[in-house]
Amino acid sequence: MDKLKAFLARKNIVISARRYGIDALGAMAQGLFCSLLIGTILKTLGQQLGWALLVDIGAYAMAVSGPAMAVAIGYALQADPMVLFSLAAVGWSANAEGGAGGPLAVLIIAMAVTIFIGVALAKLIAPPIGSAASAFGLVIDRATKLQPFWMGIAVSVLVGVALTLPISSAAICSVLGLTGLAGGAAVAGCCAQMVGFAVMSFKENSWGGLISQGLGTSMLQMPNIVRNPRIWIAPTLTAAITGPIATCVFGLEMNGAPINSGMGTCGLCGQIGVWTGWLAFILPAVLAPAINALCRRLGWVHDGDLKLS
Repeated sequence: MDKLKAFLARKNIVISARRYGIDALGAMAQGLFCSLLIGTILKTLGQQLGWALLVDIGAYAMAVSGPAMAVAIGYALQADPMVLFSLAAVGWSANAEGGAGGPLAVLIIAMAVTIFIGVALAKLIAPPIGSAASAFGLVIDRATKLQPFWMGIAVSVLVGVALTLPISSAAICSVLGLTGLAGGAAVAGCCAQMVGFAVMSFKENSWGGLISQGLGTSMLQMPNIVRNPRIWIAPTLTAAITGPIATCVFGLEMNGAPINSGMGTCGLCGQIGVWTGWLAFILPAVLAPAINALCRRLGWVHDGDLKLS
């Protein structure tokens, strides 16, 4: 046991929930953002504007999402340089073999850290991971069609919360292949968080905060949520309201790539995917501030609670 501990210490391997859970997952989200998410935004923008060059740039960025995620995970795990560089091949193979569950496969297999073992594991376990993730996504989609009201609430709230947390809602939707009616509910939930926080914090953050949260990410509010979790009530209740409206009233479906379902108003990818705008912008912009005003009256939220640092 002492020899094992000495070996782990020499290799800087710290087996903990934080390093292999929070750090690795957060790094995967960053790698995904710098490749697949940015690429999706650029490609979508290029397609809408008819700019072939922008489409190509976006496609190139999207193509390297596997290596980007794996290298980011290796960096978070403080892997040795040679191991870190080797993860590019591991990430590519895991993402390719994993199919719909590519990002999840990359996260799991990147722990193996060498080309031989990593690629071998990718060939062995990435396809089942992808199949399981894809099947789970189909279950969610079918359940949403059968129970659009309750599943509309569940999907909208859960994906919206994931978007604000320091994890990737886009990765989750991509992993699960979340499209169709469930994808529409996911978009509604993400928009409720992004637009909700952007509008209800306008007094404290002005136009910069409106743009950075409304078109960027509500994750910027996480430090404030840690300090006062009650500021999260308004956007989350808004998601619970807009989710079933999206599924039951308007029947909104994600017709684009699954990743768009978890992007909300980021780069307007969610709206382009469902070809709608007013539900995503107007309702959260009205509901979230109204609910937050009630929270202020109850003394749960105070001036400065939503101020971005």
